[in-house]
Amino acid sequence: MSNDAPIVIIGTGLSGYSLAREIRKQDKEVPVLMLTADDGHSYSKPMLSTGFTKGKTADELAQSDAAGMAAQLNIELRTHTTVTGIDAEAHCVLIGDERLEYSKLVLAWGADVIRLQLKGEGQSFVHSINDLMDYRAFRQALEGKQRVAIMGAGLIGCEFANDLRNGGYEVDIIAPSDNVMPGLLPPVAGQAVIDALKDEGVRFHLETVVDHIEPNGDGVRLTLANGEIVEADRVISAVGLRPRTQLAESAGLDVQRGIVVDRHLQTSAEDIYALGDCAEVDGHVLLYVLPLMACSRALAKTLLGQATEVAYGVMPVMIKTPCCPTSVCPPPVGAEGDWEVEQNGRSVKAIFRDADGQALGFAVTGDFALEKQALSKEVPPLHR
Repeated sequence: MSNDAPIVIIGTGLSGYSLAREIRKQDKEVPVLMLTADDGHSYSKPMLSTGFTKGKTADELAQSDAAGMAAQLNIELRTHTTVTGIDAEAHCVLIGDERLEYSKLVLAWGADVIRLQLKGEGQSFVHSINDLMDYRAFRQALEGKQRVAIMGAGLIGCEFANDLRNGGYEVDIIAPSDNVMPGLLPPVAGQAVIDALKDEGVRFHLETVVDHIEPNGDGVRLTLANGEIVEADRVISAVGLRPRTQLAESAGLDVQRGIVVDRHLQTSAEDIYALGDCAEVDGHVLLYVLPLMACSRALAKTLLGQATEVAYGVMPVMIKTPCCPTSVCPPPVGAEGDWEVEQNGRSVKAIFRDADGQALGFAVTGDFALEKQALSKEVPPLHR
């Protein structure tokens, strides 16, 4: 490895660019090379599920193009570049036959959408929206259309349902669960979101799945497992994300649910780090903005020679369903306790308490959503 090899960051999503910004706050000149398989536009991924409400195209959601980011951050940036391998021992990234040396390597390449294998010939009408290019393609496909079916009732499915209704589209949600966001919200809070979305005109088909999908004129006909028929112009698949781990695993890095890293965000290989949606940090895979920002700040210091462990505070998740403002801080996985619920119509305050009365998590909807900051002070941090 040569002495002037750059810090190489793979991925120009929120995690990659956030890290580059944090590096530049501390060191204006250290060589940084960013590689991305897409067009390198800078944008806020959470804003993708607000675009129809705001009437914004993909270009209007973008904050800067690749050339602008390269100039702003004083970095080298290569777009439409697919990394094909990592030689950890030689400190090289492989791009086909090309070998690029790195001093430190950061994997910030995110997560892949989980794609359902559906019966039928209508797969080309199904879209997943995981980045700005996906959003651009979906908006173009929806031009002149009116009806959208969403597979999945998690956070992303509910946010897009509210956003599309605000944009004037007809929306059906199809999901196998009996509630929305079942892994995130207690049932009473999930029901408040359902009721509010129904008031907005969203139609729900719960406790069933799409059995097969067939073209129907310019749209599709979805046959559900319970026998229902749903007709739509386009379909969004929002059934979840899976951290991108294959390339890391091929390079010999430890992989479990995500790319395994310690509190310094270092992988099992020397000088290789990971953050964002692809990383499993000290046993946690957290696909949200607040942990990502905490990781960016800590890792920038580590890369520049000041070893810094990431510390997570209390990190409530804000769910962008404006018809029913919702915030949740889930209790730790496996925590024992019960939900203590106060409710006034669509306004729910649910606090998860252990046997000693300690608050370990909360979910608030409607008018109670204003209490999220106060409740955050009652909940212990994930780790200090």
